[in-house]
Amino acid sequence: MTVRYYDWIAHHAMRTPERLAVVNLADGREFSYARMHDRVGRLAAHLSVNLGVNAGDRVAVLAQNAPETLEVQFACGRLGAIFVPLNTRLTVAELTYIVGDAAPRVMVHDAELAATALEVAAACQTPASLQFDAPYEAALAAVQPLPRAAWADVSHDDVSTIMYTSGTTGRPKGAMITHGMTFFNCVNLGAVAGVSQSTVQLLVLPLFHTGGLNCYVNPTLHAGGLVLVMRAFDPGATLRLIHDKAFGLNLLFGVPSIYQFLCQHPDFDKTDFSGLRVGGVGGAPMPVPLLRIWEQRGVALQQGYGMTETSPAVLALDQADAAARAGSAGKPVLHTEVCVMREDGTLAAPGEIGELWVRGPNVTPGYWNRPDANASSFTDGWLHTGDATRVDADGFFYIVDRWKDMYISGGENVYPAEVEDVLYQMPQIAEAAIIGVPDERWGESGLAVVVVKPGQQLSEDQVHEHCRARLARFKCPRDIAFVEALPRNATGKVHKPTLRGQFVTEPEGV
Repeated sequence: MTVRYYDWIAHHAMRTPERLAVVNLADGREFSYARMHDRVGRLAAHLSVNLGVNAGDRVAVLAQNAPETLEVQFACGRLGAIFVPLNTRLTVAELTYIVGDAAPRVMVHDAELAATALEVAAACQTPASLQFDAPYEAALAAVQPLPRAAWADVSHDDVSTIMYTSGTTGRPKGAMITHGMTFFNCVNLGAVAGVSQSTVQLLVLPLFHTGGLNCYVNPTLHAGGLVLVMRAFDPGATLRLIHDKAFGLNLLFGVPSIYQFLCQHPDFDKTDFSGLRVGGVGGAPMPVPLLRIWEQRGVALQQGYGMTETSPAVLALDQADAAARAGSAGKPVLHTEVCVMREDGTLAAPGEIGELWVRGPNVTPGYWNRPDANASSFTDGWLHTGDATRVDADGFFYIVDRWKDMYISGGENVYPAEVEDVLYQMPQIAEAAIIGVPDERWGESGLAVVVVKPGQQLSEDQVHEHCRARLARFKCPRDIAFVEALPRNATGKVHKPTLRGQFVTEPEGV
């Protein structure tokens, strides 16, 4: 049976037209569901009639958080087009690869990132561009909303979004997100967090990230709640919004570093958290001592686990278990199957560490233009997450370590192969390896272990300068270690467990 896709903004505009959908904190603009419905319709008309966007075409967005990015997402839905949010932290070279792969019809961008967006669009021969603010508003004013009869006939199986995530080979992969995946994530996360019309969520993560877009912006809009859009995370402003109760903020989601920055802010001890009904955390392991700090302030942070490829929710703690099960990622969400598998493909026993596999309507059908990755990532419909996991006797899951070498810095996945490729561009370097090491501020950061060629000279500053020119800041190694040789196993591969044993010191209390 084919399940049709229905537009949530249009639905709530019909039932509760004056209810607020989005507030843009940067300039105070407020968007009711009726106003947002009208604007989405006008944008869909402009994209279709004036910019030639048809079903299946991609529309890329490079912008800081803004309501307009959400309008692009929903306008693409009405056209059957595919929304491609771009990471604002990437360099022109990195974005050029992604945009070249996605081949969007339109590059939408804000004024702040206009130079980067237009340079990438020119390099990739993107046919059209559209800038937020004045040009965007003029385009909407010049057309009438696309009539309902002209909306595309879209099903849950159709791709709505392509979200790029770094690959273990160093090349980003475009995870295809269907309308059905997003819908089931709304159901799955909504059930755990009690999302409803009364939900008021503060968005602090970037909308190009699945944690920003889907935890819990889309679930909140699906339920008819209110999203407060913060252009970029500001700890002081976040604490003030939680404290003053002006908007009735009751839901916050962030990666561990967000909560770390909040509890280190001088206003933390003075903030009234009584209105914060849900504090969700994911994207990286949460240190137990940090969980306890928030628990002492009356906020039991609900940990969870997910991936871009799973839309993203897979595991989540119920609020009642948040304190007693600190350190666990919880149990599977409603419409999801999970298992922990040994390397030989057999089911791991309780307490035994294996790789987490996921199956269900929330799992990606595959990667854009990557049949090789599709073949290696799935077994009989099960997605291999690449994360080492164990389950206790009560059915609670614990993410133990990365099955692969990826590490997470400030909620962003970093794959060493990509950074190593950049290091090897330096003529002075004979060998290089990247490992993730504990970082009090970002959770983890990169350590570059480097072997210099005989007769060559190389400084830490030179390595940092080289990386900053070619990589997003979160991918650049924080520290450099010079050694005479890298440890290797019997097959000649660099043995990273040995490097971790040499350089990684576990933080106290974890």
